[in-house]
Amino acid sequence: MAFDGMEEGRSALGRSLLERNALTTDWVGSFAAVRRADFLPELMWPYDMDSGTTVAVDVREEPGLWFSYADADVPIVTQWDDGKSVGRGDVPTSSASMPSVVFRMLRDLDVRAGQRVLEIGTGTGWNAALLAHRLGHDNVVSIEIDASVAAEARDRLARVGLPVTVLARDGEDGDEPGAPYDRLIATAGLRSIPSSWLGQVRPGGLIVAPWGTHYSNQDAVARLEVTEDGKSAEGRFTGPAEFMKLRSQRLPFAGHDVYVPQGVGGADRSTTTVTEEQLLGDRFAASSFAVGLRVRDCYRQAAAAREGVRPVWFYGLTDRSWACVMFREGHDEAQVWQSGPRTLWDQVVAALDWWRDSGEPGYERLGLTVTADGQRAWLDDPSQAWDI
Repeated sequence: MAFDGMEEGRSALGRSLLERNALTTDWVGSFAAVRRADFLPELMWPYDMDSGTTVAVDVREEPGLWFSYADADVPIVTQWDDGKSVGRGDVPTSSASMPSVVFRMLRDLDVRAGQRVLEIGTGTGWNAALLAHRLGHDNVVSIEIDASVAAEARDRLARVGLPVTVLARDGEDGDEPGAPYDRLIATAGLRSIPSSWLGQVRPGGLIVAPWGTHYSNQDAVARLEVTEDGKSAEGRFTGPAEFMKLRSQRLPFAGHDVYVPQGVGGADRSTTTVTEEQLLGDRFAASSFAVGLRVRDCYRQAAAAREGVRPVWFYGLTDRSWACVMFREGHDEAQVWQSGPRTLWDQVVAALDWWRDSGEPGYERLGLTVTADGQRAWLDDPSQAWDI
């Protein structure tokens, strides 16, 4: 389907991506040849990052608006509740990522002619199509856990003449029969890099994946190089992102009432001078990402502010430890409650102090090492890593 002004919108998006160094010159040809619009469903839900809301847009009813979103640098929800909801549901479970994020990750992947790429998380198929245009469809294999999403992507890829092999299976297992690959890219958020992937990427090859901790929904793009022995992968983070999580690695949170069934009455009480801004920062604050690296197995949940009061909760994911800090507008100190085998708030404060004492590092100073035995994070130097 075409629409007047469509190419103008795509050109504007391309210029914007180039100006922001998200789209590199080696990917311009693929951007021009492979339209995002060809991989989006008729009914979709563009997402506003600032407000955290989505709006339903149907190309059959509002073609101009639909194409303006297709060529905008916004994420677009394409499925709710793992496909159980036909219309808008409760939880978004598949999407088309922001074009700027797509091309930044492709830049990090650093593909060369003749290389083979394994993609985890086909989604709409646009990312696979971009890779196929650059490398040839025979050099790209994509894995999608949802069979219906896989089938739709397979059809779209075939329609644009880029018939990538799309496997309907769990991406955690990778593709052992097709290995080894030169590159592996994941388009779903991870909390643990599967050890199976290490043996499926050639020594010296790259794994590019959005990775984070359960502390928040925040991810950062990890760019890991597989070692010569193929037993580990290591590298730095290149910048912030936020992805829907791999289904098998979604947040294992039992719910607030399991932790605090009787309220905060029996908890230890104290106060803190840590401010709301210092704790939360903006959506992609490096400080929050760093705290997640330092405080293991902890989930932070910030409630909405009401009448100048905002509680922020912390829950231990391997025990029943919990903490709450209550911020009040106009107050220099906040009330703190904590209970359980771990003093979670004390650990969060220690992590914030560590981040400040380390010179307030951004993502580029933080790194990740993955082996079959687990994962380790580090600041500046892999030899100074700690378990996560």
